[in-house]
Amino acid sequence: VQLVESGGGLVQAGGSLRLSCAASGSIFGINAMGWYRQAPGKQRGLVATITPGGSTNVADSVKGRFIISRDNAKNTVYLQMNSLKPEDTAVYYCAASRLIGLLRSGTSENWGQGTQVTVSS
Repeated sequence: VQLVESGGGLVQAGGSLRLSCAASGSIFGINAMGWYRQAPGKQRGLVATITPGGSTNVADSVKGRFIISRDNAKNTVYLQMNSLKPEDTAVYYCAASRLIGLLRSGTSENWGQGTQVTVSS
């Protein structure tokens, strides 16, 4: 499975960005998809997950600002990020797994290469 992220960049605080992650290859069996992020000097942490049926889970730190969605026909997951803050600056990674538990525990089988998001104050 190949995961390719896009949509990162530089934005001012209060702005918005939309990340996309397209899955290709042996995608049969891929169920849960989601986003993690890693800021400099910090561990990678869960941002949001979504199941094929559309059930979502969003980290408290971004709840009310970030929205995760997916287009199953396109094998693509999105992360709409609004009201961005400097502390949202990180490399954002897409992840996909056959099991939601693996995804949420950070042990997903499939990871993207990451896309940089930088929020200036």
